[in-house]
Amino acid sequence: MHVGVVVNPVAGMGGRVGLKGTDGKVAEAIARGAEPRAPDRARRMLDRLATVAPETTVSTAADPMGERLVRGAGFDPVRVVDPFGDDRNGVDGPPDPTETTAEHTVRVVEAFVGSGGEDGGTGDVSPAAGPIDLVLFVGGDGTATDVAAALEAAGSEVPMLGVPAGVKVYSSVFAVSPEDAAEVAATFSRTERREVMDIDEDAYREGEVHPELRAVARVPVADDLQSSKQTASGTVESLAEGVAEDIRAREGEGVTFVLGPGSTVGAIKAELGFEPSSIGVDVWRDGEVVVRDGTEREILDALGEENVVVVSPIGGQGFVFGRGNPQLSPAVIRRCDVRIVASRAKLDGVRVLRVDTDDPELDAELAGWVRVRVGKFETRMMRIA
Repeated sequence: MHVGVVVNPVAGMGGRVGLKGTDGKVAEAIARGAEPRAPDRARRMLDRLATVAPETTVSTAADPMGERLVRGAGFDPVRVVDPFGDDRNGVDGPPDPTETTAEHTVRVVEAFVGSGGEDGGTGDVSPAAGPIDLVLFVGGDGTATDVAAALEAAGSEVPMLGVPAGVKVYSSVFAVSPEDAAEVAATFSRTERREVMDIDEDAYREGEVHPELRAVARVPVADDLQSSKQTASGTVESLAEGVAEDIRAREGEGVTFVLGPGSTVGAIKAELGFEPSSIGVDVWRDGEVVVRDGTEREILDALGEENVVVVSPIGGQGFVFGRGNPQLSPAVIRRCDVRIVASRAKLDGVRVLRVDTDDPELDAELAGWVRVRVGKFETRMMRIA
């Protein structure tokens, strides 16, 4: 098998600092203290791929879009596509990660599938070794859109598979985790057409979530290791009323409630009497909001001796942590009791719940059977896989 690996090094940087995405916000994310997320996700995928399929032939992009990570996992890439070419202006060494753009991703994928001319038109430093069987990309929905666009423009039927690293992951072209991406790449025997979705991040930051279909791409299939597309949830009024009553019953005790994003928890926030930041994380204690639309740092600073995080899984994907709520980092989760809430309609479309916190040890600790609040009084047992 011959895979092409391309990494968007700035994907997901805006999440923990409260930016809900990184498109056009890299400088602001860095100013807020954001740290790269994608390289570590890529490293986990590549380390697993080296374990389960060490004979895999790998092509990749020049740094900072993959080469060092591929070599660090023990692969000797047969082809290194330099998407920067003349953009380097004679400067030695890799560009700063913040200089990467969607166009660089497109150039890499075009070269992988042979649409960039004899040498890919991108300054390749070693020859190709046969056609690419799979494009493995690390990023979010924006990166998925770029990869799909490049494949479509080239008229290529090469499948693509995402290693989730973005803040928002609405597309159904991603594996559940970096390790699962490696497993799918090493074992898939069929592909199917799946949707590439993305949203307007500026509208998203204003609380408007309208995923739009950007492409339909061929994707390797492993049913338990990939995310299904989003589905709408049912009514949550009685659920929100019951949870809000329980929260009010703890007023005066100094219990800190970290209320995650989404419409289900948003209904709880409204029931408590404040306007929710529907796609942000709010912190509530003793009858008042102490942090609104908080960053990871602001949430950590607001925590007390007893803390509860209230979250709802994302639609049909079933993710409790790791999609749409990166502010709820491992450091936050480890200091909180976790309470999961969801409408019956949402759970009816989910076989298992999932977590992807960037901390495999924490993911393992969270795995197992959990009680999910589905009504004013009712609960349902669900398994976190």
